[in-house]
Parts: sequence; structure tokens; C-alpha cells
Amino acid sequence: MNIHEHQAKEILKEFGAPVSNGIVILSLDNIKKEITKLKSKEFVLKAQIHAGGRGKAGGVKLIKNISELENEAKKMMGKILVTHQTGPEGKEVKRLYIEEASDISKEFYLSCLIDRETSKIAFISSTEGGMDIEKVASETPEKIITNKIDLKKDGPSTDEIKKIISIFQLNEKQKLVASKLINALNEIIIKKDASLIEINPLIITKSEELICLDAKMNFDDNAIFRQPEILSLRDLNEEDPTEIEASKFDLAYIKLNGSIGCMVNGAGLAMATMDIIKLYGEEPANFLDVGGGASKEKVSAAFKLILSDKNVKGILINIFGGIMRCDVLAQGVVDAAKEINLSVPLVVRLAGTNFQKGKQILEKSNLKILSASDLNDAAKKIVEAIK
Repeated sequence: MNIHEHQAKEILKEFGAPVSNGIVILSLDNIKKEITKLKSKEFVLKAQIHAGGRGKAGGVKLIKNISELENEAKKMMGKILVTHQTGPEGKEVKRLYIEEASDISKEFYLSCLIDRETSKIAFISSTEGGMDIEKVASETPEKIITNKIDLKKDGPSTDEIKKIISIFQLNEKQKLVASKLINALNEIIIKKDASLIEINPLIITKSEELICLDAKMNFDDNAIFRQPEILSLRDLNEEDPTEIEASKFDLAYIKLNGSIGCMVNGAGLAMATMDIIKLYGEEPANFLDVGGGASKEKVSAAFKLILSDKNVKGILINIFGGIMRCDVLAQGVVDAAKEINLSVPLVVRLAGTNFQKGKQILEKSNLKILSASDLNDAAKKIVEAIK
């Protein structure tokens, strides 16, 4: 789960990390009243969307006075921002964040995330703040260091912290603040079930203060049930409506840009299914894992989700029945197809528990369903069917 920058900064502040003072604007009527809470003469106006690249898209503005602030806020609120992460359709700005401007002397990059391979927390530090870290890693990898530490409640050791911040070349006072920041990030990862925290940039001001100027946080969806405070920060306006609907049925669904809808049980099998669709020259329209023990109702909901995408020209269902029974899947498909009057080609590959019963249900449905013997056959048939 993602949250907004202003929400991430509130969490950082809660754990003692240094952030600029700021206010959230949900309605333009509140600007004059709220701005009195800030002390600076200049401000930074930021669009709040779940995407990077806001600055280049006109979503971050340095403001000189209150009059300019009101004018720019009116322009930004409701604007469609298109960045490299939003896709061509962009995202509408429905909230703004205004914070006190900072005199920047240096910009750094700092992040921490769960490293699944080693079951450790990986801290990534770089002297190249304010830039795309992937680009830095590709072009100047020597400007990035990664340190992995064990998950422990008492936090990283003094030596571990020294290694993490060594690339920044800080003075003694700044090192103390940076040490507290590293401990805060470690604590947030553990206590809040964060999967990623990114500070980009982490700055030194001309008065030599260390400040988190921008912040991004992601949280583990599998642990969100024990984080009600984090769940309350969820902004449904930033999520795809289809993905919201999928979450109601506990379906793992991600919308993509292709033309072949996929329904699979198991994430690994879903990835393999998408790969083989690409191998045969087409693109998947979604990732959809119905899980191991899906009911008929859940399968029916999944089928409807796929068909709600107007880009879908055909559907490939690939089920290996273990806990999931193929006859349950087949009945859900038949019920949904009849209810919405299926009008696109459908290829089904069933294997495993009750697959013969599943095939019989599909055959007796009088629906135009193509049966496949294996995954290669299924991919080949659906690609040919949509031509």
C-alpha cells in the first residue's frame, strides 16, 4: 500500500526524523487560514499523487508570496499530472501540500527496504540526491553504497550507521542527526510493516541542518491487517477502481496495458502465463491470481473484473488444481460468462483436482470455449483467436 508524501512525513516526524513544517490542503478555501501555521516567507507547493516525477510535470512550485501561492494552488488543484510513473492518462491532483522553503546546500539520497533474499534491511545511500536512483545506479554506480543489516528491535549498531552515512561526508553535528534518522527508518520498517522508505532528497541546508525534503513510503499489503492506523491513510482516489473492486474479493489483481485477460491460480503460474503470451506476440491485460481456495463467487467476480477492461479482446484461464478445484473454477466461469453475455474468445486450460469434471461443466455450458491441453497450446490458441 502506498501513501502520500505528507502522510509519510507525519510518520517520520512521529519517529523523531527531521522534516520541514508543512500543511495539507484538501480545499482551496482553507489556504489563507492554514498558511498562518507556517513561518517562512517562501513556500513550496506540491501536488500530492502516488507517482514520482512530479517536479518535471509541473507538480512542484517554489512560491515567493501568499498571493502567488493562491494563484498557483488554483492552477494545480484538479490538474491532470502526467509523469513517467502515471502513464499517459495521468492523475488528477485532489490534494496539495505546502511546506516552508529550504535553502539547499547539498542533496543526498537515502532509502531502506526489506531485502527478501537475505531477510535483512537494505540501506541505500548516495551523494546524488534529487535524481532517479536507477539512472545513478546505471551511469555512476560508484556514487551509491548499500549496507544490509539484521532485523533487530534495538536497531543498527554504531558501526553499521557509520557505514550507511559515510558517503555523505557529514560534520559531527549532522552525523548525530543522521544516526537518529537511520534508527527512525529502521523502527518504522519494523513497527509499521513498511516495505520501502525513500528520502529523496535528504538535504543539508545553508545553515547546515539535515532535513528530509521529500519522502515516500510503501507498506506490506500482507501485514496491513495489523496496522489500522496505516490502513486509514489509504487514498482510494489514487487507486485503479478495478483494483479496489478486486481487493473486496481478496483477489490479487493488477491492470496492465495488453489485450489478453488472464485468470490464474498462483503468482508463479500467473507470471509464466503472462510470459508465454508475450512469447507468442501479444501482451497480457492484467495480472490476476484467484488464489488456492477460491469459491465459485470469487471466480465469478474475477471473471467480471477481467471483462470490465475494454481493452480485453480475449481471455486465457490457466488453472492447476491443487486446493483450487477445477470444477469450482469452471462453474464460476460459466455463471459469469452467461450473466454478462460473453462476447470475446475464451481459452481454458485445466489440470489437477477434478479437471475432468471441470471440462464437462464447460462442455455442457453451450458457451464458445476453446479447451487447451497445456500452457503452450493455450497461449497459441488465444493469440490466434483474437487476430
